Amino acid sequence: MWIDVPPFLPFFLGAGLVALAPRGWARNALLLGIPVLGGLNLIGIQSGPHLEVEVFSYTLTPYGVGTFSLLFGYLFHIAAFIGNLFALHLKREDDDTLQQSMALVYAGSALGAVFAGDFITLFIFWELLAVSSVFLIWARKTDRSVRAGFRYLVIHVLSGVLLLAGALIRVHETGSIEFGFVGLEGLGGWLIFLSFGIKAAFPLLHNWLTDAYPEGTPTGTVFLSAFTTKVAVFALAVGFPGTELLIYVGAAMTAFPIFYAVIENDLRRVLGYSMINQIGFMVVGIGIGTALSLNGAVAHAFNDVLFKGLLFMGMGAVLHQTGRMNGSDLGGLYKSMPFTAALTTVGAASISAFPLFSGFVSKSMVMAALLEEGYLAVWPVLLFASAGVFHHAGIKIPFFAFFAHDSGIRTKEPPKNMLLAMTLAAVLCVGIGTFPQFLYALLPFETHYWPYDVTHVLTQTQLLFFGALAFVGLQKTGIYPPELPSVNIDAEWSYRWLAPRALRLLGAAVDYMDRTFRSLALVLIRMLQLVTPRVYGSRGMARQWPTGNMVIWVTVMLAVYLLIFFL
Repeated sequence: MWIDVPPFLPFFLGAGLVALAPRGWARNALLLGIPVLGGLNLIGIQSGPHLEVEVFSYTLTPYGVGTFSLLFGYLFHIAAFIGNLFALHLKREDDDTLQQSMALVYAGSALGAVFAGDFITLFIFWELLAVSSVFLIWARKTDRSVRAGFRYLVIHVLSGVLLLAGALIRVHETGSIEFGFVGLEGLGGWLIFLSFGIKAAFPLLHNWLTDAYPEGTPTGTVFLSAFTTKVAVFALAVGFPGTELLIYVGAAMTAFPIFYAVIENDLRRVLGYSMINQIGFMVVGIGIGTALSLNGAVAHAFNDVLFKGLLFMGMGAVLHQTGRMNGSDLGGLYKSMPFTAALTTVGAASISAFPLFSGFVSKSMVMAALLEEGYLAVWPVLLFASAGVFHHAGIKIPFFAFFAHDSGIRTKEPPKNMLLAMTLAAVLCVGIGTFPQFLYALLPFETHYWPYDVTHVLTQTQLLFFGALAFVGLQKTGIYPPELPSVNIDAEWSYRWLAPRALRLLGAAVDYMDRTFRSLALVLIRMLQLVTPRVYGSRGMARQWPTGNMVIWVTVMLAVYLLIFFL
């Protein structure tokens, strides 16, 4: 009889075993075997609570299967397997142990979150996601990665605090701790919405992603791209389906990253902006809230993990072999890394939604749902965003890394495990794009949608054709922004500039108030000493009350004054 264990448990136990296992076949078997066995554990499980615990008259559900849980459960096991395979070559003493163990804890935390049936369990795994994943950034051991990791951790802990505060308010309002539909009713709902929005990289809350992901290790960033934001998409799908505000938030997410991605030189940062763009499509689908749009949102999340992971693996392989990541420093690598170039191009075609590639069969569902529900003003924004992602991820990434001017770099293909992981992701991208019915069978709602009708195929083919034509024209005329060493200012500049100055101003204000209060207290003490009756001792010598008594009287007088003033 198959034992039904919580999906996160094998990953947490496996992380400890990996830390203790010697390098070699034993550790590799653990890294690849854990997601395989965990995935088999999900086969055939039924919806509903699987584990319940009574705590202080509340029922916690650390393991429950909801509407969207199973799809994300399968996805995270696939992502963990591909990520572990991509990282098998790590050999540097403690670095490989730390990264591989924390990657398993990170994947297990993501699984714990998507199978959580209550807010307390969700909060615990929400914070574990932040704590475990930051080590994949710090493991690179550069000044930039250390600083980016601390900023990443602070922002994600803040997200957890907001989640806990919103959950407690909601429990007080409703009496239930169950994690289900929340909506934007009351302060608790808005705090939870903001918490989910931080992890989903909403506009103005997104810079933790573009700041931290490019600073992760070549292997660690592959894991980072798979779990955190997709857990946020899952949480939004459970808590806020049909929330119209999400349509406009998602539309903004699809559009604004395009402008930054086009001018960005760091190609992994380009992929960071591209990730926000793709999450925007998912957020729009959740905001529409119909069966078709929700299916499209979670299907696109599934596909995004694969093709974005493939692109991050391609750039990770380039970074591993060359030590460089700026487009201005690369080019001509197809000569010495032809397999990596071909596999990265598959990822570029998938994210660009070419027919017969995975992005096409999920993104078109969201676009179709948008038209069905009459959001005609939003549809052109998403159409523009689709053309934009073709420019910055479909063309720019492979072009400037592999096919642009010859940088003179001559290297070799990355280790075989890297190529094998990329090949597996590429096969899945093409397989899902060619036979989408297998993915559609896993979706939470029954669907009769079929992407390969004449309208969808012609529309997307025309969009891609004119997008490619525009890229060539802009290149030939010199209008397209060149790849130059530069630093681009994003929304984070506002709080990076404002926060230190605000803290200094606050400190100065507190210091001024402290000095003012001390001066006032000394004046009042002196006045009391002058008017206080003298007390005569046994020898007839006069003395005043001790200063300590004066301080007590001053404090009492100030307290009475404040009470009278405010009441």
